[in-house]
Parts: sequence; structure tokens; C-alpha cells
Amino acid sequence: MGALSRPEEVVALVKLRVAAGQIKRQIPPEEHWGFAYSMLQKVSRSFALVIQQLGPDLRNAVCIFYLVLRALDTVEDDTSIPTEVKVPILQEFYRHIYNRDWHYSCGTNNYKVLMDKFHHVSTAFLELGEGYQKAIEEITRRMGAGMAKFICKEVETVGDYEEYCHYVAGLVGYGLSRLFYAAGTEDLAPDSLSNSMGLFLQKTNIIRDYLEDINEIPKSRMFWPREIWSKYANKLEDFKYEENSEKAVQCLNDLVTNALIHAEDCLQYMSALKDHAIFRFCAIPQIMAIGTCALCYNNVNVFRGVVKMRRGLTARVIDETNSMSDVYTAFYEFSSLLESKIDDNDPNATLTRKRVDSIKQTCRSSGFLKSRGYHLDKSPYKPILLMIVLLLVAIIFGVLYTK
Repeated sequence: MGALSRPEEVVALVKLRVAAGQIKRQIPPEEHWGFAYSMLQKVSRSFALVIQQLGPDLRNAVCIFYLVLRALDTVEDDTSIPTEVKVPILQEFYRHIYNRDWHYSCGTNNYKVLMDKFHHVSTAFLELGEGYQKAIEEITRRMGAGMAKFICKEVETVGDYEEYCHYVAGLVGYGLSRLFYAAGTEDLAPDSLSNSMGLFLQKTNIIRDYLEDINEIPKSRMFWPREIWSKYANKLEDFKYEENSEKAVQCLNDLVTNALIHAEDCLQYMSALKDHAIFRFCAIPQIMAIGTCALCYNNVNVFRGVVKMRRGLTARVIDETNSMSDVYTAFYEFSSLLESKIDDNDPNATLTRKRVDSIKQTCRSSGFLKSRGYHLDKSPYKPILLMIVLLLVAIIFGVLYTK
């Protein structure tokens, strides 16, 4: 029942469920495309939902782009692969996407299936237009080289952190901008803004996934930069322990403050988009990122378990994001929620306030603010009441959908 935190989220949840059902009926009949879209749903349901709004050719290109980079990421993430084996694979991965017979068994669960049956992805890739292929090849080559570099190098400085996030996410921003341009629907965005779109998402994920990464078997993964965390602890893993909670939260807040520097670039990038489907595709993850930053900020539970926005709120974001007015409103409200959690005793409180104020001022200056009433806290309503409401709404939508 955690997903049904508020009555206003029930309708959005049901609409999301209906949309998910529609996706399954839209999977192409060809085996390789069927595999690609089915796999996309398994490795990222939210991405699979958003991507369906794109036109067919661009949707296919973005789907394959995502799966190629997810496969590359699976190689990087598998800590059981020896360095001397992993590095050449990462460096040559951009060549493998042209080979219908190539595959490499690694990863776990759905990611292992993706790697074992990668020939389906390659087959689909080879059916894309040349402009799409060249963009995907270029980004895969640059990302693989960057990942290989950091297999042999720790994230020590803030500069290293920026560089690593650029390789694994900023380049995704570059690639998507090039795909949008190749589709003829958007102007080519400045690389600096494309980079910030990726970095904001990546830094948010790195912050949120501390516990998962530090507990990785057989070897932990450490992406928090030593230059920041060493101000608060002798070892990064010390933050896991309750006796270090105060310092852990201060470090967490430092990293959230660092991530916020990209928010205004993201707003500028999104404000220039022309195509509505591409706009929603870009805007929804960015709103989720600012919401996740607000949720993680000053939250010791980041070091205790999984912290993420509840499904009901996610459903509202997906349902209600249709214009820059919606984006400015979401960024303003989530920034305000983050601001309400700032402790004056936090070492970075002044800088955090400054960055939040700057985001809010940008949103206010747009002249497009409205009220959404987003909340990060749990609902005061009884679960049984929400269940009844959800059932009624589901019946209504079911009747309408079958007509």
C-alpha cells in the first residue's frame, strides 16, 4: 500500500497501469524487435513507458541506444570480470554492435539475458538509419573508453567525479541530443547543456544508491568522490554504521548540493525543446531527479536501505508533465521541499540555500508557476479507503478502455 499514499495519486496510478498494458500490445512482431522492447520493459519499466511517446523511428533508435549502453554498463558493473578481460571489452564494445554474432555472458537476472542474447540488439541496430547508427557508435566508443579508464582509477577528486559522470551519463545526453537532431525534430543542443542533463540524473542515482554500491558482491563499487567524503569519515563504508549517522548525513547533503548545480542547465535545455513527445521523454526523468534529491537530502535512510519516490507520486509526475509550466512547477515545489529540510547547523547549509534559491528564482522568473501540491511524506489516509477508491477507478477505466 506504500504506492497509494494519497487519494490524488490513485487515478494517475490506474492510468499508468493501463499505459503499461498498452505497451505489451505494441511490441513489434519481429523476433529481434520483440526482444528489444520486451527487454527494455524488464530493465527499466519507467523508461519503457516514456519512450512509447516518441515517433516510431526515433523510438526504435532510442530503445537500441538504451540497450546498447545498458549492456556496456552491465560489463562495467560486473565486479567478477577480471580487469584484464573487462577493459578490452569496454574499449571495443562499439565495434561489437555491428556484429550479429557477438555476445558475452555476464551480469545477473535480466541483464544476463540481455548479454547472452545481444545478437538481437545488434540485428535491430543494423536496421536503424545511418544517422542513428553513427550517433550510437560514437557515444558507445567514447563511453566505453571512459569506463575503461575508471576501471583502473578511483574517483578521488571532484574533478574525477565530474569526469566519470560525464563518461557514463553526460555522453548519454550528447547521444540523445544527436538522435533528436538526426530525427529532424530538434536543433542540436549545446554539449554543455546535454552534459548537465546526464550529470543531474547520474549524480542523483549515485547518491541514492550508496548502500547498494558499497555492499556489491564480490567487490564494492565506490563512486562518491574521496575529496568530499574524506571530510566526514576515514572510510567510505563507515557511513553504513549508525554511530556515524551525523557525519554520513552531512556528506550526503554535500553531494546533493553538488548535484543541484546542474538543475538550471536542465531547465534551459528543456525549455528549448519543440517536439512534445521528446519534451516529455526528457522532462519526466529530470523531475524525478529533483524529487529524489529532495527525498534523499538530510535523510539517514539512504544509509539504511532503498530510498525512492513512491509509485503514486511517480505516476502523477508521468501523468502531469506536459509543458514547461509543469516542469517549472515541479522543480519549484521539490526545491521548496528540500529547502524545508535544510538544517542551519549543516556545514553546507548556506551553499545549499543559495543553489535552491537560484533554482526557485529561475522557476519564478518564467512566469509559468502553478500549484501541484507534491508531497514526499506518507499519507494520513487509511489504506482500506485508498483500496476502495482504486478499485472503483480501475473498474471505470476498465469499462472505458474496452469500449
